[in-house]
Amino acid sequence: MRKFYYLKKRPGKTNSAFLAVPLSLFILFILFIVPGHSSAQQFGSLVTYFGSIGFTEEEDTLSYPSFVMVVPPENEIYIIQSNGKITIYTSDFFPVYTVKKGLHIQAPQGMALDAEGNIYIAQAASEGKPRGRISVFRKCLEWERDIYLEGFEGEDVFTPHRLAVDKKGFIYVAASYFPGVLVLNNSGRVVDIMTPEESGKKVMLKNVTIDGEGRIYLLSSSLGRVYVYDENRKFLFKFGEKGGSSGKLSTPRAVAVDDRNGRIYIVDYMRHTVTVYDREGKFIYEFGGMGFREGWFQYPVDITIDSEGRIFVADLFNGRVQVFNSW
Repeated sequence: MRKFYYLKKRPGKTNSAFLAVPLSLFILFILFIVPGHSSAQQFGSLVTYFGSIGFTEEEDTLSYPSFVMVVPPENEIYIIQSNGKITIYTSDFFPVYTVKKGLHIQAPQGMALDAEGNIYIAQAASEGKPRGRISVFRKCLEWERDIYLEGFEGEDVFTPHRLAVDKKGFIYVAASYFPGVLVLNNSGRVVDIMTPEESGKKVMLKNVTIDGEGRIYLLSSSLGRVYVYDENRKFLFKFGEKGGSSGKLSTPRAVAVDDRNGRIYIVDYMRHTVTVYDREGKFIYEFGGMGFREGWFQYPVDITIDSEGRIFVADLFNGRVQVFNSW
């Protein structure tokens, strides 16, 4: 049950130092420090807290988890940490193994899986590797090759950030800040660039996701908007509105889709919430808010949903991945 906190005046002598605190600072304390201030949790009955992942197999705490991926059918969980390590967990959150920085994994940003079980890891430039790249691994993270992105305008500044692979084997690559998402064939050659426009200007994109039906979701963090395409890259519709109130998106970072019902989940970095839409992009509810207790976030950055409908949220500054059940 949700707990509420009240400020209670102590009997006896009045504390003059307390009275001297400016009202504005007191309000900021209530809004940003005391958990329970956000209205987002009023919709929390539609999701329930399931648990958290916060430690590696070496009993180290997670170092600012920035990415989470669940691999079917076993629902293994992969978590990227800010220190460049990738920790693998079983479906019941037991840590199995941590892949440390080495020759082929140095600056991982995001991951994706293809139909054959190959793993693709987006990597930023690092020592000895002056350009961003996509590293391809077979099962059990056996390195196969690196793909360097070239043959398009802006290749010199393009840093791969998030990835998705469709049923045909095409690889979709979003940078941290770039007008479009690259489409690569399975040999790594750029065959298309998906670039939505607003008012005649190309939209800067942050993330890309593909659902079980093959629909493609392109996320603009700066505009607070999602662009939806079918499996043939034909535009369907867009949704989302920039703003800081309920039902709007301030700084969205990632999109996940529950293939059981088509619901779309978007994690919002600055509002510390997860906003939920139906299959057509209509707002349903949101949950979360800024805080450190169960069900609250501090700058969440990524989200994914497994085959059971469990929602995984990378809770960056709380150093954990929180897991929820949806109803």
